[in-house]
Amino acid sequence: MSKSFQSLLRVSLIVAAFVAALGNTPALSQTKQEHVHEMGQTVMPFDLKKTVHIFKMTDSGGIQSVVVKDAHDKDQVGLIRRHLRHEAKAFKVGNYTDPMSLHGASMPGVSELASQHRAITVSYSELPLGAAIAFDTQNEHLVTAVHRWFGAQLSEHGPDARPE
Repeated sequence: MSKSFQSLLRVSLIVAAFVAALGNTPALSQTKQEHVHEMGQTVMPFDLKKTVHIFKMTDSGGIQSVVVKDAHDKDQVGLIRRHLRHEAKAFKVGNYTDPMSLHGASMPGVSELASQHRAITVSYSELPLGAAIAFDTQNEHLVTAVHRWFGAQLSEHGPDARPE
């Protein structure tokens, strides 16, 4: 193999790796918050503009709630409940595909939650204005993983989320 062909091959591999990496990230002109807001509709059936994610970190994990901004918006309440019920079932068996498809597979805490799901109790509950998923564990490492995951979601959801 000639040196010029080897150089061309090396450059081609670097460019291919760069292009592949770009395919897994938001457009360069788009912030992570803009990406999550835009792509949220592919994962969540409710309208992010009409709802708020609330993340409460607890000593044993945390509680993620989604509620409507307008108490009269019963359609959004139904969509929230259906989605969070589905997500809680998935999380119980270590399936974090939906949040990873939106936030990325490298999202802090997610790999630990998925791989050690048997050590976490996941429960769904309805709220007057939406629903909640609680994550409880006695494993301190997993409590930290939940907190890291919640922190990343707070950052990436931006104005559509708040801590409690």
